[in-house]
Amino acid sequence: MTSAIPTSLTRTADGSALGAVLLDMDGTLVDTEGFWWDAEVRVFAELGHRLDDAWREVVVGGPMTRSAGYLIEVTGADITLPELTGRLNDAFEKRISEGVPLMPGVRRLLAELAAAGLPTALVSASHRRIIDRVLESLPHPFELSVAGDEVPRTKPHPDPYLLAAEGLGVAPAHCAVVEDTATGVASAEAAGCRVVAVPSVAPIAPAEGRVVVQSLEGVDLPFLRSLMAGSGS
Repeated sequence: MTSAIPTSLTRTADGSALGAVLLDMDGTLVDTEGFWWDAEVRVFAELGHRLDDAWREVVVGGPMTRSAGYLIEVTGADITLPELTGRLNDAFEKRISEGVPLMPGVRRLLAELAAAGLPTALVSASHRRIIDRVLESLPHPFELSVAGDEVPRTKPHPDPYLLAAEGLGVAPAHCAVVEDTATGVASAEAAGCRVVAVPSVAPIAPAEGRVVVQSLEGVDLPFLRSLMAGSGS
């Protein structure tokens, strides 16, 4: 179930002030995009199919149903979508049980956001069972988390980020989002948020209201505030 705080704790922000930070998980906070691909390769090998590396950019950052559906289509594997998503989640969960490496700059950024008392949420296309396992390894108690299997439409639709902003009581226009894929960026921008893109697998182009950086090591609170003020673009 989506975790949330009472709506009575509504926060407001004036002008272009930063009201909240919403962060993606895989490839943004934790170095697990490769884990997902490894899980997909392993499961399809068990089904007698070899995945083409070119398909990795197609499935990265997408919701489980889209990624799994695409791989069934291109391989012709004899497996149902629900069965495949279950096997992929099992394989990924087994992989992260061995440890979840943080992306560079994550520990420092989360500590800074916590010290500032800035509302934060984790917004992921991964399922709740996966998010809860990864959260055990993250050094920050997010006020809210949204999983891909808890919204009618997940990324690239705006629903996950709209839900997170509503749960924190902050207008989307006052939320800074950190994402690593084009799918996640599209979701956040459709919700009306400002975006910091940190590409993990496929490149992401700069655009109005969006800043592209190579690592979170250069992202701090003043950087995020400047993004909201328009000086970060």
